[in-house]
Amino acid sequence: MAFKAGFAEADITPPVGTHKIGWIKDIVSDEVLDPLFARAAVFESGEGRLGIVQLDTLCAPASLVTGIRQAIAAEHGFPGEHVMVSATHNHAGPAVANAGEVKRDDAYVDTLIGKIVEVFGDALASMAPAQLGFGRRFEFNVGFNRRVVMRDGTVKTHGRFSDPDALCFESPIDPEVAVVGVRSADGPLLGALVNFACHPTHHGPSGALSAGWPGVLAREMTPRGCPVTLFLQGAAGNVHTSNPATGQDRPMEEVGKALADHVAAALGAMEFTDDVRLGCRSKTIDLPRREPTDEQVQGTAFGAQRFVAPAIYDRMIPQLIERYRESPTEAAEVQAFFLNDIVIPAVPAEYFAEYALRIKQAAWPKQALVVACANGMLGYVPTREAFAHGGYETTFGPPSRMAPEAGDLLADALVRLINGKEN
Repeated sequence: MAFKAGFAEADITPPVGTHKIGWIKDIVSDEVLDPLFARAAVFESGEGRLGIVQLDTLCAPASLVTGIRQAIAAEHGFPGEHVMVSATHNHAGPAVANAGEVKRDDAYVDTLIGKIVEVFGDALASMAPAQLGFGRRFEFNVGFNRRVVMRDGTVKTHGRFSDPDALCFESPIDPEVAVVGVRSADGPLLGALVNFACHPTHHGPSGALSAGWPGVLAREMTPRGCPVTLFLQGAAGNVHTSNPATGQDRPMEEVGKALADHVAAALGAMEFTDDVRLGCRSKTIDLPRREPTDEQVQGTAFGAQRFVAPAIYDRMIPQLIERYRESPTEAAEVQAFFLNDIVIPAVPAEYFAEYALRIKQAAWPKQALVVACANGMLGYVPTREAFAHGGYETTFGPPSRMAPEAGDLLADALVRLINGKEN
C-alpha cells in the first residue's frame, strides 16, 4: 500500500473589529499582533483516508465541525466522518461560538468554512508519496498545573505558593511533546503534527488578535525545514504557562520557541517508514449535564471561584438552567485516528491532564496523542476529585456545565474505541 500525504495552510486572520472569545466577557478586537491560520493534513494508504483540520481558535463547536465536514465532503468527495477538526484553544482569536455573553460572529464563521474547504483542497492537491515517523520529548518548564490545593481543602485556580495557606499542586501535568513527522519519499519534510497540553491564554483580555504560542511554534518550525506544523492541543484543562511556584508567566515567544526546539530534536532523531496502515473509529455518546445545587447557582458552593466578571454568571445561569431542564444530557463525539501504532484520540472538551495520562496507559503499546478541544466543545471536564475541591474549572456557569462523571465516561468511551470495543 502506497502511503501518501499532503499539508497546507491558509491565513484566517479576522478583520479588526471582530469580537473575540476566550475571556467570558465581550471584547472587540482593535489590532492584529500576528496572523491566525487554518492548517490541514491529509493521509491516504490503500482505501484508508484521514484528514485533520487545525484552527487557531478557542474551540471548534459541533455546529462548525458539522459545517466543515459537510462542505469538505460536498466539494472534495472526502468522507466527512474521517475528518478531525481541532482547535489550538487560542484565547486571542475570533468569536467562533457563543460563550458567556460573547456571541458568535456568524459572518466570520461563514467565511472561515470557505477558507477551510479551500485549504483542505490544497492539502489534497499536494498529496505525494510519503513516509511516517514518530518521536517524543518532555518539557517541564512550560506547562504547570494551575490548581493549588489550600489548607482548608479548597483549590485556587492560579493560586500561588507565596500564599501561606497554599499546600500543594492538585495533580500532575502531561509533559510529553509528541511529534508525528511526515516526509516525502525523497527526504524533505512535508509537515508535522505536534501534541502538547498547555493553555494558550496570552493576549486574551486585550483587544489584540493573535495565534498565541501555538502560532509561534508553527512559525519557528518553518526555517527549521518543516513547512506546515499542525498543533493539536492536549488535555490542558488544568495546565497553564503561569507557574504557581514563582508567580511568573512565560511569554508566548519563549513558549513557542522552547517547544520548537523539542519538535526539531524529535524530527532529527526520527525513523521513518512508508508502510503505513490507516484507520478511523468514532462514536457519539450522551453525557449528563450538571444538576446544580442552590449554592452552586449562587456561587457560594465549597471552593467556588468565578473569574473575570462574576456578574456574568448571575446573568447567564438562569438561561443555562432553563436549557438543561429541556435537555439534561449533551451529545459528545469521541473519535480515534490510527496510523500504524500511533493513535490520535479526540475529545470535545477542556479535558484535565489526568485523563490523558490514563488514556495513554490504556492505549499501550500504541502511542496515544490525546487531542482535546476537537470535534465540539463541552467546556471544562474536570476529574471527580477536582469537583470535591472546587476551583474555577468546576464552578458551575458558562465555562463548566457537565456532571462530575462526564470525564470518566469520555475516557471509558475513548479507551473502548482504541481497543476496538465500541459498545
